Amino acid sequence: MCDICVINAVKEKMLSRRAFFTASAAAGAAAALGTVSAPPALAAGHGAVEDLTHTYDAVFPTYFGSPGIEMEQKFSFAENGFNLFTMNLNEHTGTHIDAPLHFSTDGASVDEIPVTSLVAPLCVIDIAARAADDADTQLTPDDLKAWISTHGDIPDNACVALYSGWGSKTGGDGFRNSDGEKMHFPGFHVEAAQMLLETGAGSIASDTLSLDHGISADFATHYAWLPTGRFGIENIANLDKMPASGATIMIGAPKHRGGSGGPARIFGMI
Repeated sequence: MCDICVINAVKEKMLSRRAFFTASAAAGAAAALGTVSAPPALAAGHGAVEDLTHTYDAVFPTYFGSPGIEMEQKFSFAENGFNLFTMNLNEHTGTHIDAPLHFSTDGASVDEIPVTSLVAPLCVIDIAARAADDADTQLTPDDLKAWISTHGDIPDNACVALYSGWGSKTGGDGFRNSDGEKMHFPGFHVEAAQMLLETGAGSIASDTLSLDHGISADFATHYAWLPTGRFGIENIANLDKMPASGATIMIGAPKHRGGSGGPARIFGMI
């Protein structure tokens, strides 16, 4: 069969099945917009799933201010029968992982993070009220002690997430919150990271651009946390929709060999 005949046959088969898939795709798209009922395959005890991932594009804020992604369409459905884009991507764009290699000479790359570390208990520590008055505030050991006093010890392999309310600012300049010289947004105090090293926590996450607060000049939290073999998550979304304890986080880490991190699709199971 000639090449054009093969292409036409495939297109006809695709079009004949479009009605079937349209309904399924619409249901899936609606589910992706918010909390949905969990399928039976999820572990017992979880009844809903929340997307903890920002949708990102060329205007999504990045740490250095330059676009984190460029996309070019190489094939279109109208001309070629399928769509295909090429991407030029900064690893640390949108909701993403900081692998140990990001701040060490020989730490694990993103593809080497054990899969057992990517499904974890989620601990959400809320400092949003304080952040509303002080953009430079940090999550401190006192915040950790208060959480532990209420919810118990940090579970083994837990992801400890800082919720500052910063996710609502991604559509404007307030997310980077630069004064022209420094950025101003919350982060983990290095002493909080050091305290977490004494627990079973396996990762930390922030709803801001960095694990460190914006005015940090030395990335102290990055250097304290990542070289120990643990990883971080930045720009996590929708923490306000998660309980302080009891949820499970699933981290769809990228797996490009030797990477220092990369955009991740992250879910919270409630």
